[in-house]
Order: sequence, then structure tokens, then C-alpha cells
Amino acid sequence: MKRGTRTLVVGLVFMLVAGGAWATRARRGGWTHAGPPPPDSALAAPAGVRIRVQVVNTTRTRGLARRATHLLRDQGFDVVDMVTGGPPRDTTIVLDRSGHPEWAGRVAKLLGPAARMEARPDSSHYLDITVLLGSRWHPAAEPLDP
Repeated sequence: MKRGTRTLVVGLVFMLVAGGAWATRARRGGWTHAGPPPPDSALAAPAGVRIRVQVVNTTRTRGLARRATHLLRDQGFDVVDMVTGGPPRDTTIVLDRSGHPEWAGRVAKLLGPAARMEARPDSSHYLDITVLLGSRWHPAAEPLDP
């Protein structure tokens, strides 16, 4: 057999095997994109309420505020400001600015055990919650979605 013919036969066999594997998986329900898990209603923003959030990255880790913003927006919070700055922190602090500790508590639980909540009312800002991200906060791994 010539080299070109052999390469063609090997390629065709590979395509048949790969196609059969794909058809078997598709029939069994494998390789489907399930998407993110459904939001936990206890952690999501209350329906019909606009909760304005500011996210401040106080670490040297680039993109941390963006990751936290995506997490909060996925749960229905309105992130209106995302900045980097302030004194470096280890612990993530969720500041209640508008006198709604239940909202700040939801955000703190959503950010995980590395976050704590404090009440610091401030009527001079148009915010309900300020999140000061610390270096101990690590976002969940993002799914690979090509």
C-alpha cells in the first residue's frame, strides 16, 4: 500500500471511531452543557428590589473585582461600581451602607466563609452595600466554555 493511501485509510478509521463515540455519548445524554447551577434563592437578591453594590479590590490580584462582580450579578445584585484601591486587606468585608443587614448578609454568605459583614451606614453614597475584597477570597473556578 502506498503511503498516501495508508494515511487516508487511517484518517477514515479515526473519523469513524470518533463519530461512533460521539453518537453513543449523544444518545446517552453525555456531553451536554448543563450551565451554572440554579441560584440559591436564600443568597440571591430579593425579587423586585434593586440592591446597589460597589466592589473594591484591595489586593494585588488583577481581575478579582471583575470575578466578584460576575458572581453578584448572576445572583441579581446591581453592581454599579468596580474599583481597585484602598489599604490591602486579608479578610473580605461586606459593608451595609443602607441599614439592610439581611442584604449584606446575603452577599457575605455568597462570597463564602472568608467574608464578614459590618454595618457602616453612609447616606452620602448612592449605595446599599460595599464589598472590600481581601486576599483570602478566592473565586470559584470558571467553567471552560469554548
